[in-house]
Amino acid sequence: MSTKLKHRSILNRALLAGTAIAGLAMGMSQTLAADPIVIGLTSDSSGQYANSGASDRRGMLMAIDEFNAKGGVLGRKIETVHIDTETTPATGSRVAERMISRDKVGYLIGAVSSGVANAISQVAQKHGVIYLNTNSSSPTESGANCHRVKFVWDGNGANFAKAAVKNTIASYGKNVIQVTNDYGWGHDTSAATKALIETYGGQVSEDILVPQGTRDFTAVLLKIQQAKPDIVAAAVGGDDLKALRSQVAELGMGQDYAWINNQQDWPDVYGLPKENLFGVFGTTWYYGLDLPGVDEFVAQYQEAYPDTQMRVPGNVFYNGYWATRSLLEAIEAAGTTNNHEVIKKLEQLRIPADVRMQHDDAYMNPNTHQMQQTVYLATANTGSDDKDDLFTIVSHSTPEDVADTDADASCKLELLEDTPVNQP
Repeated sequence: MSTKLKHRSILNRALLAGTAIAGLAMGMSQTLAADPIVIGLTSDSSGQYANSGASDRRGMLMAIDEFNAKGGVLGRKIETVHIDTETTPATGSRVAERMISRDKVGYLIGAVSSGVANAISQVAQKHGVIYLNTNSSSPTESGANCHRVKFVWDGNGANFAKAAVKNTIASYGKNVIQVTNDYGWGHDTSAATKALIETYGGQVSEDILVPQGTRDFTAVLLKIQQAKPDIVAAAVGGDDLKALRSQVAELGMGQDYAWINNQQDWPDVYGLPKENLFGVFGTTWYYGLDLPGVDEFVAQYQEAYPDTQMRVPGNVFYNGYWATRSLLEAIEAAGTTNNHEVIKKLEQLRIPADVRMQHDDAYMNPNTHQMQQTVYLATANTGSDDKDDLFTIVSHSTPEDVADTDADASCKLELLEDTPVNQP
């Protein structure tokens, strides 16, 4: 073979090899671009908040399905991993560590128990993984236990107490007994409530602590009957609250005192008789609100979950949905999954009232990472035979009226530059 032909042969092989390498690189690039975004769902399937955990996940998944139906986010499909956090902080910590280290999740979403949420958020901050606390509501979650990667989507105990306490004392009297679940959320919520009771001229004569998992409230109710308070302020949640409400109703005590249940999660009362829904209680959303988009949202829920026993969505579902939707929208707005850029977008978040189906615009407090939103007070809807229409909304308060100023004072977010960079 001539030298000229030999050089041409070598050149052709080089060109072919280069083309093959370029094609391989392009294929790898396309494969990498198509890699899914994996979200870890850190919600309970067992324990005190199992029902709320299931509702929370349904909200997250409906939002994810919406985005996947239109091609995902940044051209990437969204996939999920779920592990039961068991309403236990130690389990929450292990689940978060496993999801980040082994399952390579890019984001974490979920929680009802504030103790679990706090445990998850510590792991998330260590790794720089954005974590959305969907439904736990201890004031410390956006206060002393805040983190740069954590965003809190529910109203907290201070918000709900501000909506309820002043009017209740003015209407019913000043002598108050508190009934408190004996863990972080209960303690923090009762402390916020007590401070407001004293601010408005009331007095807490006793704070009765109730261990998690309590099913017999006989001793608690006997103490209340003996003390004869004007008001009972309860910070009890999950299955414990179902048991308390049922036993109060059985004894006919629901009308004997003015009951304030700081917050009423829909899964805690759905299916209960309406006589069990005594007193007033706080919520962030109700499917019976006469606002734009609500009917369509309910119809979407029913189409997505036709076999679910809970036939209408509640506040827990709503929070799970909106946290997830807002995260995915923030990634789209940032044009990247880089956690620092997505954090910046979430800190600037503002959602018009008519989009979010509330009475007021909702917005993220950049100093505490808690969503500021309308807070509603409700009571039993005894005027309807519809078994799903349990609540009557009696008032709503603006985000400014119920703002938790103590959280602003106690929250010390880590600097963004001190938060590990993470780009899933």
